[in-house]
Amino acid sequence: MHTVTLAIRLCVGVIAVNELVVGIWNKFWPRGFYRYFPTVDQTPPFSEHYARDFGGATLGLALLLALACLRPKAHFVIPASAAFLVFAVPHGVFHTAHLDHATALEATLLVASLVIVVLLAGAAIVLTLLRDRAAAAPGDPVIPPA
Repeated sequence: MHTVTLAIRLCVGVIAVNELVVGIWNKFWPRGFYRYFPTVDQTPPFSEHYARDFGGATLGLALLLALACLRPKAHFVIPASAAFLVFAVPHGVFHTAHLDHATALEATLLVASLVIVVLLAGAAIVLTLLRDRAAAAPGDPVIPPA
């Protein structure tokens, strides 16, 4: 398997597994997610409706990312990664601005995990574009094969 394609699969695969775990936990055990997931209980009050909706949306992102992992074509990877970034960047900004009650370790791990998934999604997009550009013949438009 081509090294760049493997890297793309790893990027979207790691995010897909993360979103799958968070989505299942939030959708099917929202109170447990709120109580036990690190730092979540330090943010706005618990709402079962909001938590279950968030879990469902997260599972939708996990599905798109898993598809991109299984079929790492540009028309899957780029929209899935971009959709994840639309969520992950503001999510990261919110949590980074609300670390008041977190311990130093919690704050460090939270911010690191939020930054890592954003970097993975961005890397998946960049690597896909570079891979497909390199695969295109000189003078051909950069359109990946179907």
